[in-house]
Amino acid sequence: MYTIYIEDLKVEAVIGILDFERVKPQPITIQCKIEYIKENDDFINYAEVVTFIEQMLVTQKYALIEEALDEIIEALIIKYKQIKSIRLKLSKPKILDNCIVGVEAFRKI
Repeated sequence: MYTIYIEDLKVEAVIGILDFERVKPQPITIQCKIEYIKENDDFINYAEVVTFIEQMLVTQKYALIEEALDEIIEALIIKYKQIKSIRLKLSKPKILDNCIVGVEAFRKI
């Protein structure tokens, strides 16, 4: 079993339900951990995973972080059949003045 770590990936995206969040992209920080089994020398390319996550966040304009997490995780599981578990965390470092908030999801296949 192998583990891919993506730490502190930063993306500007529209995500949220507040009026001002729907107008202008805001910083999102992503943490991801993927455990997978190598099949026939077929490794998961972590650079592809990074680009995939970035593209989904930038193009989809999610209302809720939870929706983004669910869609991204499901899409990654479909794209990479070798995945055995995935943990994805999306944080909004600038939405509140006194803290960083976010949501994390975990799936085990």
